[in-house]
Amino acid sequence: MDKSLWDVKQNILETLAYFDLFNYPLTRGEVYIFLKNKYQYEDFDDALSCLLNEGKIHLFDKFYTLKNDHYLVVRRNEGNKKAGELIKTAGKIGNILVRFPYVRGIAISGSLSKNFADENSDIDLFIITAKNRLWIARTLMHCFKKLTFLVNKEHLFCMNYYIDEQRLEIVEKSIYTAIEIGTLIPLQGDIMFEKFYAANTWTRSFLPNKNMRISSAKPVKNSWLKNFGEWLLNNAAGDAIDNLLMKITAGRWLEKTRMNKLNSHGIIMGMDTNKHFAKPDPKNFHYNLLERYQEKVSRLLQGYENGVAN
Repeated sequence: MDKSLWDVKQNILETLAYFDLFNYPLTRGEVYIFLKNKYQYEDFDDALSCLLNEGKIHLFDKFYTLKNDHYLVVRRNEGNKKAGELIKTAGKIGNILVRFPYVRGIAISGSLSKNFADENSDIDLFIITAKNRLWIARTLMHCFKKLTFLVNKEHLFCMNYYIDEQRLEIVEKSIYTAIEIGTLIPLQGDIMFEKFYAANTWTRSFLPNKNMRISSAKPVKNSWLKNFGEWLLNNAAGDAIDNLLMKITAGRWLEKTRMNKLNSHGIIMGMDTNKHFAKPDPKNFHYNLLERYQEKVSRLLQGYENGVAN
């Protein structure tokens, strides 16, 4: 087999394998965007056609998938429609949350940022805060979230990943985190997200064809109440309060993990904490996903090579 053609085929299979973990078929353009290498469009189209002719991948309507299952396309179309509705709601939520003290940027993350939702979907949000005030901002926002339980709207306020402007670089560098960063939909904080993407240019080594979205983010508009709250806490007392809230929250989450408490998706609750970030514990999902992905790719490529050899 021509080595250059095999390289493109391998990239295509690896890309489809990743999204196959989520039962999410891709359009031609999406397959290309998520390739780990750059190729000429002609070479890419040739490899895609070869894989189709060989029966290694399948095409339903405009979607490519490893599975010979048209229902995946039906599921995706329904999920895209539902996502459109939730993304509009997320925009309204962003308008509310950006008013909290020390919030500098808000983006949609998770499955919704990939334009998919179902009846159980939450609105996952990625939050950037001011330097050394992450825990004050997070605590105020989560106190507000507790009020949403009264009207059964808590699933619209899943603020599960926080970083502050001092540590904008995501330290876990993998295909998973690169895709999560690359598919964020910024809602608030255009300037802050420019800085965030500049701090995470390492994602280009995983997604050289993916352009980051900044134009969707609005400039942050501060209110007098937000400015007053920040003025009130921009001192040594604010430093002490932020440190105390970090210690209390980290302790509570450590206890949840120790007791093997599960979240609404059946995953053990865990949070990785630091002065400059609060994020889901990667051991609970991130690393498990990467392990499953590598195993899937290994089986897929080995099976393909064996089939060619035979």
